Amino acid sequence: MREVLAQAAFRLFLERGFERTTVDDIVALAGVGRRSFFRYFPSKEDAVFPDHERCLAEVTDFLAAVDDSDPVGAVCDAARIVLRMYAANPEFSVQRYRLTREVPGLRTYELSVVRRYEQILAGHLRGRFGEGRDGELRAEVIAASVVAAHNNGLRLWLRSGGAGDPEAAVDHALALVREVWGRPAAPTPATSFPVSGDGDGDGDGDGKGEVIVMVARKGTPMWRVVQQIEAAVGEN
Repeated sequence: MREVLAQAAFRLFLERGFERTTVDDIVALAGVGRRSFFRYFPSKEDAVFPDHERCLAEVTDFLAAVDDSDPVGAVCDAARIVLRMYAANPEFSVQRYRLTREVPGLRTYELSVVRRYEQILAGHLRGRFGEGRDGELRAEVIAASVVAAHNNGLRLWLRSGGAGDPEAAVDHALALVREVWGRPAAPTPATSFPVSGDGDGDGDGDGKGEVIVMVARKGTPMWRVVQQIEAAVGEN
Protein backbone atom coordinates (compact mmCIF):
# COMPACT_ATOMS: atom_id res chain seq x y z
CA MET A 1 0.00 0.00 0.00
CA ARG A 2 2.86 2.36 0.79
CA GLU A 3 4.27 1.79 -2.69
CA VAL A 4 0.87 2.19 -4.35
CA LEU A 5 0.32 5.51 -2.59
CA ALA A 6 3.81 6.74 -3.44
CA GLN A 7 3.37 5.87 -7.11
CA ALA A 8 -0.03 7.57 -7.26
CA ALA A 9 1.33 10.67 -5.55
CA PHE A 10 4.35 10.96 -7.80
CA ARG A 11 2.30 10.45 -10.94
CA LEU A 12 0.05 13.35 -9.96
CA PHE A 13 2.97 15.52 -8.92
CA LEU A 14 4.44 15.13 -12.41
CA GLU A 15 1.13 15.66 -14.20
CA ARG A 16 -0.37 18.51 -12.15
CA GLY A 17 2.50 19.87 -10.14
CA PHE A 18 3.22 19.35 -6.46
CA GLU A 19 1.32 22.37 -5.17
CA ARG A 20 -1.83 21.64 -7.18
CA THR A 21 -2.05 18.03 -6.03
CA THR A 22 -4.00 17.35 -2.84
CA VAL A 23 -4.05 14.34 -0.57
CA ASP A 24 -7.63 13.74 -1.70
CA ASP A 25 -6.39 13.54 -5.30
CA ILE A 26 -3.76 10.99 -4.32
CA VAL A 27 -6.07 8.69 -2.38
CA ALA A 28 -8.70 8.90 -5.13
CA LEU A 29 -6.18 7.69 -7.70
CA ALA A 30 -4.92 4.97 -5.34
CA GLY A 31 -8.46 3.88 -4.48
CA VAL A 32 -8.09 4.22 -0.70
CA GLY A 33 -9.20 6.61 2.03
CA ARG A 34 -7.37 9.54 3.60
CA ARG A 35 -6.67 7.56 6.74
CA SER A 36 -4.69 5.06 4.68
CA PHE A 37 -2.52 7.83 3.28
CA PHE A 38 -1.68 9.32 6.68
CA ARG A 39 -1.00 5.87 8.09
CA TYR A 40 2.02 5.69 5.78
CA PHE A 41 2.93 9.33 5.12
CA PRO A 42 2.66 12.26 7.55
CA SER A 43 2.63 14.72 4.63
CA LYS A 44 2.76 15.07 0.85
CA GLU A 45 6.50 15.73 1.11
CA ASP A 46 7.04 12.31 2.69
CA ALA A 47 5.35 10.67 -0.29
CA VAL A 48 8.09 12.10 -2.55
CA PHE A 49 10.77 10.35 -0.47
CA PRO A 50 9.14 7.00 0.39
CA ASP A 51 12.40 5.04 0.51
CA HIS A 52 14.49 7.13 2.89
CA GLU A 53 13.11 5.81 6.17
CA ARG A 54 14.05 2.27 5.16
CA CYS A 55 17.46 3.43 3.96
CA LEU A 56 18.16 5.37 7.15
CA ALA A 57 17.40 2.21 9.12
CA GLU A 58 19.66 0.16 6.85
CA VAL A 59 22.53 2.60 7.29
CA THR A 60 22.07 2.53 11.06
CA ASP A 61 22.07 -1.27 11.16
CA PHE A 62 25.12 -1.47 8.91
CA LEU A 63 27.17 0.83 11.12
CA ALA A 64 26.07 -0.99 14.27
CA ALA A 65 27.53 -4.24 12.92
CA VAL A 66 30.60 -2.95 11.09
CA ASP A 67 34.20 -3.65 12.09
CA ASP A 68 35.77 -0.81 14.11
CA SER A 69 39.19 -1.00 12.47
CA ASP A 70 38.47 1.56 9.72
CA PRO A 71 35.81 4.07 10.86
CA VAL A 72 36.28 6.40 7.88
CA GLY A 73 35.99 3.51 5.45
CA ALA A 74 32.87 2.33 7.30
CA VAL A 75 31.00 5.62 6.91
CA CYS A 76 32.05 5.78 3.25
CA ASP A 77 30.59 2.29 2.74
CA ALA A 78 27.43 3.41 4.54
CA ALA A 79 27.07 6.28 2.07
CA ARG A 80 27.15 3.75 -0.77
CA ILE A 81 23.99 2.17 0.67
CA VAL A 82 22.21 5.45 -0.06
CA LEU A 83 23.65 5.52 -3.57
CA ARG A 84 22.39 2.02 -4.28
CA MET A 85 18.91 3.10 -3.20
CA TYR A 86 18.92 5.85 -5.84
CA ALA A 87 20.51 3.63 -8.49
CA ALA A 88 17.89 0.88 -8.01
CA ASN A 89 15.29 3.04 -9.76
CA PRO A 90 17.06 5.53 -12.04
CA GLU A 91 13.93 6.90 -13.73
CA PHE A 92 12.20 7.66 -10.45
CA SER A 93 15.37 9.13 -8.94
CA VAL A 94 15.94 11.47 -11.89
CA GLN A 95 12.30 12.62 -11.91
CA ARG A 96 12.40 13.23 -8.16
CA TYR A 97 15.62 15.22 -8.50
CA ARG A 98 14.02 17.46 -11.12
CA LEU A 99 10.90 17.88 -9.02
CA THR A 100 12.86 18.90 -5.93
CA ARG A 101 14.69 21.53 -8.00
CA GLU A 102 11.34 23.07 -8.92
CA VAL A 103 9.61 23.01 -5.50
CA PRO A 104 11.40 24.91 -2.69
CA GLY A 105 9.46 23.04 0.00
CA LEU A 106 10.71 19.72 -1.32
CA ARG A 107 14.26 21.01 -1.41
CA THR A 108 13.98 22.01 2.24
CA TYR A 109 12.58 18.60 3.12
CA GLU A 110 15.39 16.88 1.23
CA LEU A 111 18.00 18.87 3.15
CA SER A 112 16.43 17.72 6.42
CA VAL A 113 16.75 14.09 5.28
CA VAL A 114 20.38 14.64 4.28
CA ARG A 115 21.04 16.05 7.74
CA ARG A 116 19.65 12.89 9.32
CA TYR A 117 22.13 10.77 7.36
CA GLU A 118 24.94 13.07 8.41
CA GLN A 119 23.95 12.77 12.07
CA ILE A 120 23.98 8.96 11.86
CA LEU A 121 27.49 8.99 10.36
CA ALA A 122 28.76 11.53 12.89
CA GLY A 123 27.29 9.52 15.77
CA HIS A 124 29.15 6.42 14.62
CA LEU A 125 32.42 8.34 14.33
CA ARG A 126 32.02 9.95 17.76
CA GLY A 127 31.79 6.46 19.18
CA ARG A 128 35.19 5.70 17.64
CA PHE A 129 36.99 9.02 18.19
CA GLY A 130 35.62 9.84 21.64
CA GLU A 131 33.39 12.60 22.96
CA GLY A 132 36.22 15.05 23.64
CA ARG A 133 36.47 18.31 21.78
CA ASP A 134 38.75 17.09 18.99
CA GLY A 135 37.00 13.73 18.69
CA GLU A 136 33.61 15.36 18.24
CA LEU A 137 34.98 17.93 15.82
CA ARG A 138 36.68 15.24 13.77
CA ALA A 139 33.48 13.18 13.68
CA GLU A 140 31.35 16.12 12.49
CA VAL A 141 33.83 17.23 9.84
CA ILE A 142 34.34 13.73 8.41
CA ALA A 143 30.60 13.01 8.36
CA ALA A 144 29.96 16.29 6.53
CA SER A 145 32.75 15.48 4.08
CA VAL A 146 31.34 12.02 3.33
CA VAL A 147 27.84 13.41 2.74
CA ALA A 148 29.16 16.22 0.53
CA ALA A 149 31.30 13.82 -1.52
CA HIS A 150 28.42 11.37 -1.94
CA ASN A 151 25.98 14.09 -2.96
CA ASN A 152 28.44 15.61 -5.41
CA GLY A 153 28.85 12.33 -7.28
CA LEU A 154 25.15 11.45 -7.02
CA ARG A 155 24.00 14.79 -8.45
CA LEU A 156 26.41 14.53 -11.35
CA TRP A 157 24.67 11.29 -12.25
CA LEU A 158 21.17 12.69 -11.70
CA ARG A 159 21.88 15.78 -13.81
CA SER A 160 23.02 13.51 -16.62
CA GLY A 161 19.58 11.91 -16.63
CA GLY A 162 20.81 8.73 -14.96
CA ALA A 163 23.28 7.89 -17.72
CA GLY A 164 26.31 5.74 -17.00
CA ASP A 165 27.54 4.20 -13.79
CA PRO A 166 26.55 6.26 -10.72
CA GLU A 167 29.15 4.53 -8.56
CA ALA A 168 32.10 5.84 -10.58
CA ALA A 169 31.70 9.50 -9.59
CA VAL A 170 30.74 8.68 -6.01
CA ASP A 171 33.67 6.29 -5.55
CA HIS A 172 36.03 8.96 -6.88
CA ALA A 173 34.68 11.54 -4.43
CA LEU A 174 34.73 9.16 -1.47
CA ALA A 175 38.29 8.11 -2.31
CA LEU A 176 39.30 11.73 -1.80
CA VAL A 177 37.65 11.74 1.62
CA ARG A 178 39.50 8.58 2.61
CA GLU A 179 42.77 10.02 1.34
CA VAL A 180 42.38 13.11 3.50
CA TRP A 181 40.74 11.64 6.60
CA GLY A 182 41.61 7.95 6.48
CA ARG A 183 45.10 8.52 7.82
CA PRO A 184 45.54 8.57 11.60
CA ALA A 185 45.63 12.04 13.08
CA ALA A 186 49.12 13.45 13.31
CA PRO A 187 50.47 12.70 16.77
CA THR A 188 50.91 15.57 19.19
CA PRO A 189 54.67 16.15 19.46
CA ALA A 190 56.07 14.90 22.73
CA THR A 191 58.14 17.37 24.73
CA SER A 192 61.62 16.29 25.82
CA PHE A 193 63.23 17.64 28.96
CA PRO A 194 66.99 17.00 29.26
CA VAL A 195 68.04 16.08 32.80
CA SER A 196 71.36 15.38 34.40
CA GLY A 197 72.17 11.70 34.77
CA ASP A 198 74.87 9.35 35.84
CA GLY A 199 75.22 7.53 32.57
CA ASP A 200 73.37 4.43 33.71
CA GLY A 201 70.20 5.07 31.78
CA ASP A 202 71.20 6.01 28.25
CA GLY A 203 73.92 3.51 27.44
CA ASP A 204 76.08 5.98 25.53
CA GLY A 205 78.45 6.82 28.38
CA ASP A 206 78.12 10.59 27.96
CA GLY A 207 76.74 11.03 31.46
CA LYS A 208 73.46 12.54 30.20
CA GLY A 209 70.04 10.94 30.14
CA GLU A 210 66.79 12.14 28.64
CA VAL A 211 63.22 11.83 29.85
CA ILE A 212 60.31 11.88 27.42
CA VAL A 213 57.24 13.59 28.88
CA MET A 214 54.05 13.22 26.85
CA VAL A 215 50.70 14.87 27.46
CA ALA A 216 47.60 13.13 26.08
CA ARG A 217 43.91 13.88 26.37
CA LYS A 218 41.86 11.68 28.69
CA GLY A 219 40.33 8.87 26.68
CA THR A 220 43.06 8.84 24.01
CA PRO A 221 43.30 5.28 22.57
CA MET A 222 46.33 3.36 23.80
CA TRP A 223 47.56 2.76 20.24
CA ARG A 224 47.65 6.53 19.73
CA VAL A 225 49.68 7.00 22.94
CA VAL A 226 52.17 4.34 21.84
CA GLN A 227 52.36 5.94 18.39
CA GLN A 228 53.23 9.31 19.91
CA ILE A 229 55.89 7.81 22.17
CA GLU A 230 57.47 5.92 19.28
CA ALA A 231 57.49 9.10 17.19
CA ALA A 232 59.21 11.05 19.96
CA VAL A 233 61.80 8.35 20.63
CA GLY A 234 62.51 8.02 16.92
CA GLU A 235 63.13 11.74 16.56
CA ASN A 236 65.62 11.67 19.42
